[in-house]
Amino acid sequence: MKTLRELVKDRKLYSVEATRTVLEAARFMMEHNIGALPVLRNGELVGILSERDIMNRVVAVGRTPGTTAVSEVMTANPRAVHADETIEECLFIMREFGFRHLPIVDGKELKGLVSLRDVLMHQAAEIERMARKAAS
Repeated sequence: MKTLRELVKDRKLYSVEATRTVLEAARFMMEHNIGALPVLRNGELVGILSERDIMNRVVAVGRTPGTTAVSEVMTANPRAVHADETIEECLFIMREFGFRHLPIVDGKELKGLVSLRDVLMHQAAEIERMARKAAS
């Protein structure tokens, strides 16, 4: 079984500081085509900011993105998974708790972020690989 460490090993790690504005974070997310960012304070994971957080906690309630700090609207203290966790266990956690994104950590060090899409694409590739193997 493949681990999360293997899944994200060649990916660039994106994050945002808690003190940045939502506007800065949204522009960063758009620039890198990502839907969620781990939020750090002094190098430690303190939250996660998703497109949904921005829509529900900023736009829909009329807050100003340019003056609202990420720390004010992020999902604080997110559930994180260890880098050596299996992809299957990660999928179980996501399904059980309704998460679309999970930060990946090794001790206190942020290693990446896994999305439900990442997990499902991996699972689909595995099913395809097994089907090809069975057909040959």
